[in-house]
Amino acid sequence: MARYVLVSDSTLSYEYRNFPLLDFLPSAPSKAIPELIYRFLRGSPPPAHPSGEAVFAPYGLRKLEASLLRKFQRNEVVVAHEDYLDRFITDDTEIIGVTTMDPLGIGPTTMSYYALFGGEMMAWVRKDWDSLIEKINALRSGKKAKLVVGGPGVWEFTVLRDEIEKYNFDYIVQGEIDDIADMLFEQISEDSIDSSMFQRGYVTYDSSFRRIQKNDDLFIARGITGSSYPRIEDIPEIAGPANKGIVEVMRGCGIGCDFCEVTLRPLRYNSLDRITSEVRTNARAGQTNAWLHSDEIFGYKHGNRFVPNEEALAELFSSVTSIKGVKTANPTHGRISIPAGYPEMMEKLSGILKAGPSNWIGIQTGVETGSDRLAMKHMPNKTMPLRIGPDGSWQEIVWQGVYVETMNYWRPAFTVQVGQEGETAEDEWDTIAMINRLSNSYAGGRPFEFTVTPLVNVPLGRIKSRSLNRNMLTANQLAVYYASYRHLAKMAVRDGYRESRGNFMARLGTGSIISGGGFMMLKYVESVARKNGVDIEKVKKWGVERNVEFSTLASISNA
Repeated sequence: MARYVLVSDSTLSYEYRNFPLLDFLPSAPSKAIPELIYRFLRGSPPPAHPSGEAVFAPYGLRKLEASLLRKFQRNEVVVAHEDYLDRFITDDTEIIGVTTMDPLGIGPTTMSYYALFGGEMMAWVRKDWDSLIEKINALRSGKKAKLVVGGPGVWEFTVLRDEIEKYNFDYIVQGEIDDIADMLFEQISEDSIDSSMFQRGYVTYDSSFRRIQKNDDLFIARGITGSSYPRIEDIPEIAGPANKGIVEVMRGCGIGCDFCEVTLRPLRYNSLDRITSEVRTNARAGQTNAWLHSDEIFGYKHGNRFVPNEEALAELFSSVTSIKGVKTANPTHGRISIPAGYPEMMEKLSGILKAGPSNWIGIQTGVETGSDRLAMKHMPNKTMPLRIGPDGSWQEIVWQGVYVETMNYWRPAFTVQVGQEGETAEDEWDTIAMINRLSNSYAGGRPFEFTVTPLVNVPLGRIKSRSLNRNMLTANQLAVYYASYRHLAKMAVRDGYRESRGNFMARLGTGSIISGGGFMMLKYVESVARKNGVDIEKVKKWGVERNVEFSTLASISNA
């Protein structure tokens, strides 16, 4: 039987009816989204093989599987479907490995919903996590199997450290260990952790974003000798298909925003051979879309001053889209300054990706603010190679970027922050003006296509209190929320039915819930904003009455 049983947080396994951004549904408070609607929108359970193994799994779990397979036999390593865990957790099981993204429901998107709804911090993602761990602990009761948790969400256990005990974890693994996971699992099984390879404790950050090392025997991280991060060529290629056809293009970002831990990781590129091989693995399993993951796709093999490498990007996209079985492809993240400054390149890349009215290219982008001052303070390189001042204001750069993306059938999913360090009311109203101008602009006769999600910077002390009330947002911050949800409601009505997938009844149900839910959410945010003194009519007009379409920025692609 399997020595090592791997499983993911179930919220990472569902398809959420393949509707754009609906993957964030579990971040919603369980008291705000009825269970019947939640279960409908997340869609059918993920598929399983007759054996009970998962057909698809989160990419990080597939990397862990691949690492274990370098040392152990295929029948010793299982990526299990949650519904069939009882088939694999036996007296012979040594480790149950679980990967998670937002286990305690204190991730940025989740916290932003709490800021609106207040009350107990119990999002759907937390409820589903508790259910999974309860099931695992029941199955391993009386057996020797150790419970080991990892993934990007483990930072939450460092914040709410005293909540861990009830889960009965044996170890929590922090950081990138997918090059040496096989050695770690063997050492855990034998109760002989090599202190030269691994250290007990975790890394956290202080209020100035400085790294702090904490000693804690429950946590395991890479040892103090050698690099804190693996060489990307030492990370094994996935051996099984990943959810949503995702493959990793690169790790790290290099942009250097002062609020983002990703910027501290070294920039490393996967080889084109590795990328295309993993895409083929996904395509052979029926994944027709290649989701190209990076923290900054336009940083792929970039030049000086973050100038995009058009040749490398074109080669990457061409190589992926030419693979048999791949019908569509899109990157996960990218900054807005590149579409703004390189429209000809975007047109070329759009042609390669076959972008069009029935194939919008989704990409997540952090614009974070409409304020020049905050942009230059917190994320000065995000505008590069454009510069605020000589090449226009931050709002002009963002506007031009969305103009180019809309013209070429790209749909960015923006995040904006409230509560940034040093933020003033003027900064918040600059963000409102930016949202309104974008929402009321057109490109080629089409309205600008974008979504915008407000995120709130919640102090760790508030998170540790475990209960949030609605007065944590100021009136001006609520005004940003209202402007954001006003545009989201417009997008929900416009795209709710068009972007729905499945049979007629599924499309009807999904479209109705999305469009109706967008309207209801807007009305709720409006009521909260009014009660807190927000001038709703002022928000609606701000930046629009004096709105003149920004002049097109000069292309610098040949500069």
